[in-house]
Amino acid sequence: MAIAKRRPLVVITGATGAVGPLVVQAFRAEGYSIRTLSLDPPLAGAWPDDVETILGDVTDRAVVNAALQGAESVVHLAALLHIIDPSPALRERYERINVGGTSNVVAAAIQAGVRRLVFFSTIAVYGRSGGRVLTEDAPPCPDTFYARTKLAAEKIVLEAKGRDGERIGVVLRLGTVYGSRVKGNFQRLVHSLARGCFIPVGAGSNRRTLIYDRDAARAAVLAAEQPEAAGRIFNVTDGEFHAMNAIIVAICEALGRRPPRWMLPAGPVRCLAGLLEDCGRFFGFRSPVVRATIDKYTEDMAVDGSCFHAGIGFVPQYDLAMGWRETVAEMRRSGEI
Repeated sequence: MAIAKRRPLVVITGATGAVGPLVVQAFRAEGYSIRTLSLDPPLAGAWPDDVETILGDVTDRAVVNAALQGAESVVHLAALLHIIDPSPALRERYERINVGGTSNVVAAAIQAGVRRLVFFSTIAVYGRSGGRVLTEDAPPCPDTFYARTKLAAEKIVLEAKGRDGERIGVVLRLGTVYGSRVKGNFQRLVHSLARGCFIPVGAGSNRRTLIYDRDAARAAVLAAEQPEAAGRIFNVTDGEFHAMNAIIVAICEALGRRPPRWMLPAGPVRCLAGLLEDCGRFFGFRSPVVRATIDKYTEDMAVDGSCFHAGIGFVPQYDLAMGWRETVAEMRRSGEI
């Protein structure tokens, strides 16, 4: 009688977030046993019934210790994500979740004898690119609460060592992730373009670095499995730099709409946004558009992901057109647009 081979256990924190269910699916497809740790229960049908679900907070050390028992690998996704123009009061929350939570996960991973810890970070840790193409060797210069706490968490992950003294952590600095479940600026852009009420700001030649959500999930599996990934930082991208205009065209083609014919000059629009922002502060209301919104839209961010491609063998399956076609199709199926 054949004895069933034990499947390695991977624990995924923050698995009910935008990318989490896809990470669960990617590891499940490779034959892993999966346990998740999240604040919220999964939506019905989000993943197979044999996935073990633990509800809890990564800031609770006891819960994290229990969740990681018996794990071979950990994928740490749980985080407080980027918020445009956050209030100063959020600083402590960013520190507690992104830094303190990561510290708890790393300590529990070492105690449990975990072989690999994959950490989802962000290219936002580089700060402003100044028109350069950024590699992993570029000095980080984070300029938001989110980016600064992510960089601090990276250090904790990279310093982690297993019982044999070998490093166990891998940091994946993801390009801007897009997909049907990902909230934020790109989701608002799709909605505006679908309604035909979006006018681009600036010439649209500023570069952006993207990664489709399903490719980001596949990257996590690769980082967990490849021995040479341990102790290193990798930029994870779709392998291209995309002008903002090209992104808008790809979304419009997926929507079946014509791209916008006009544009607004960036300088005057930013001045107007600043005026609204200052008036809001003076009169006690929150402006719908602030300087940071315009800066984010017009920023140039070209990040090189060739190290992960060449050194670890990551090959993205989705280019810009394919990724946005699937994103729009899924949003339509869900009734979101």
